[in-house]
Amino acid sequence: MDLLVLLIVLLLASCAQSLDNGLMRTPPMGWLAWERFRCNTDCSTDPKNCISERLFMDMADRLAEDGWKELGYQYVNIDDCWAAKERDSKGQLVADPLRFPSGIKALAQYVHAKGLKLGIYADLGTYTCGGYPGTTLDKVELDARTFASWEVDMLKLDGCYSNSSTKALGYPLMSKALNATGRPIAFSCSWPAYEGGLPPQVNYTLLGEICNLWRNYGDIDDSWDSVRNIINWYARHQNVLQPAAGPGKWNDPDMLIIGDFGLSSEESKSQMALWVILAAPLFMSNDLRTISKCDASILQNELLIRISQDPLGIQGRMILWGKNSIQVWTRVLSSSTMALAFFSQRTDMPYHYTTSLSQLNITAPQVFSAQNVYSGKILHGLGFETKFTVTINPSGVVMLYLYPGKQLTLSRRDKAYPLLL
Repeated sequence: MDLLVLLIVLLLASCAQSLDNGLMRTPPMGWLAWERFRCNTDCSTDPKNCISERLFMDMADRLAEDGWKELGYQYVNIDDCWAAKERDSKGQLVADPLRFPSGIKALAQYVHAKGLKLGIYADLGTYTCGGYPGTTLDKVELDARTFASWEVDMLKLDGCYSNSSTKALGYPLMSKALNATGRPIAFSCSWPAYEGGLPPQVNYTLLGEICNLWRNYGDIDDSWDSVRNIINWYARHQNVLQPAAGPGKWNDPDMLIIGDFGLSSEESKSQMALWVILAAPLFMSNDLRTISKCDASILQNELLIRISQDPLGIQGRMILWGKNSIQVWTRVLSSSTMALAFFSQRTDMPYHYTTSLSQLNITAPQVFSAQNVYSGKILHGLGFETKFTVTINPSGVVMLYLYPGKQLTLSRRDKAYPLLL
């Protein structure tokens, strides 16, 4: 065990500042397969929905042709269950020949021709979570070279069938191996999620040096309870999590499930808004071939995406969690702007929330204009003491984009008659 500890120390020292790929300076955006399509490999009876090259080509087509790419959704990410059950005679991973007959490199070239990027999945263990060949420590460099030869643009490295010591060695080793290929490959680490997500088991300084993004918490499910649990976990631990994030290194609360089956329209708006406040990666996992106009409009909200992609890359914070089950979140943005979100975890009826910037301890600049990101309504002349009211639906959100604005003469600005947003 002493020798293993020594190896870990030496490896971590050699990998310090090893992530030098210049990627993901703003939260990455794209699509991935897992939540919507899981490990469906039954292409004989369900050819449109099984994990196959056809599925990823279909999603690349939709990203390129339906307005997603122009908004920043650029990654098409393969998750688990893409590989053959055995490595080839050279020890290399190979795609399942029936479901990916053209191979991963051909798929990457198809995606690139659409102006998009391809991500792939591996697991730092004897097997992937779905039971496919894993990336053991002796295969890390080989697999990194393989992915680079396939022209892959992102790697998600999971942690099933592994242990803490292997992860402590393997994640820094893979970061170094990816850089050594000479190809810019973004690196998504699942390491902290397997270690409880918090110090001392998780070293966020190290993660920021070796990973572009990392999963902190358990997998999301297609349910409101799952989304709410993730938000509340981030709220409770924001003092640890928020300082760790920034350009090129992001906390990842997992996929957007908007457009699937578990969320109402209000809940979908809440997930999108809170993920944006958290400066989270925006990876949809849904069926872009059948998504409704309503769900697409939430995911394609240009103002929300502008906030998401703010160049400062500062993760937002919860500033108030009241007994009325309303959370208030803020995110500091560039050019003296900010986002302000009122999130309801009530289940009874719409709640009328009256406050002012001074009550929320928001101190600069002197006067704002405020735009509701979903309704588009704008209120000018929002001063420190100006009372305003937001009406938040159960499980819903009201999110405002605040920017410096001119002082205007407005009626009904006193406490008895708050302005409505």
